[in-house]
Amino acid sequence: MKIAFYGSSLVSSYWNGAATYYRGLLRDLAARGHDVTFYEPDAFDRQQHRDIEPPDWARSVVYPATEEGLARVLAEARHADAVVKASGVGVFDTELLEGVIRNGASHAIRIFWDVDAAATLDEMRGQPDHPLRATLKQLDLVFTYGGGDPVVEAYRGFGARRCVPIYNALDPATHHPVAPEPRFSADLSFLGNRLPDREARVEEFFLRPAASLPDRSFLIGGNGWQWKELPANVRHLGHVGTAEHNAFNCTPLAVLNVARDSMADIGFSPATRVFEAAGAAACLITDAWEGIELFLKPDEEVLVARDGQDVAEHLRALTPARANEIGEAALARVLAEHTYTLRGAQVDAILAEEVGQMRSVA
Repeated sequence: MKIAFYGSSLVSSYWNGAATYYRGLLRDLAARGHDVTFYEPDAFDRQQHRDIEPPDWARSVVYPATEEGLARVLAEARHADAVVKASGVGVFDTELLEGVIRNGASHAIRIFWDVDAAATLDEMRGQPDHPLRATLKQLDLVFTYGGGDPVVEAYRGFGARRCVPIYNALDPATHHPVAPEPRFSADLSFLGNRLPDREARVEEFFLRPAASLPDRSFLIGGNGWQWKELPANVRHLGHVGTAEHNAFNCTPLAVLNVARDSMADIGFSPATRVFEAAGAAACLITDAWEGIELFLKPDEEVLVARDGQDVAEHLRALTPARANEIGEAALARVLAEHTYTLRGAQVDAILAEEVGQMRSVA
């Protein structure tokens, strides 16, 4: 099957947390024989901060963020068997959505792939004229980054024919244990860009424990934090490329996951960082959200914190031996149940079902 995928970026994780999700899923689909083309705009300096060169398992098309560039890549949709518009491209989102519906071939499966479903649904609830509300019934499928039954029910309530969560996962060829690096040494590390719907939770779950444990060391990576006043025992790294994520996760005593507000509220939405950390056998501390036990078992494979005080208490009690035990258990769990090979098989089966249904109708 020829797949035309219109997303934010495949080659750069710069201001693009979905990069490893795209890579893991599309790499597996390509290995199953699908012909994947990924279209991404030259925007937000992503091309100047590439983590990888165009892979051999997908055709990478970078287009100018102009109306002419948009028209050129949308014209190619007619050659695909499945056309995918991902959420959060950042430029021409409405035009891309309408374009894949309009330009897709008559036999093509039309898909909206939502990598921030909770936020998208909030927008649709508040905007009766939201472009996605007007086009959902013209789509064959909605895939989401997560969200479980609440997201599925909400999308179906807005008119989606079919909605299926395709959760984040681990690509063990990319994320795995490595030797520690001294520059990533810390008692607790956090990696994530500074975003409005995450900042308050980072203050509670990361900066508050840092302030309460002045004798412990903390490390924060990601864009935007250089303009934030940080406690003296917090070091800021700036953008950390995906090639360094393994060492970033393997080196500290523990790493922290902090969900964005909407994902924490709706639950069932493990971030990419959860599986990257588990894949590196890191000891993960996560803020509490509904459904965590479906992915990692609290107190055995992950430590769960209700607030910053819980994070501080976990750190006070944590020994290197205990951290290693939790990390190894998490690695075993994700290798058994949460790899992109398993997620790719799920997507592949759904696409086959859609093709079969279209043929039976025809």
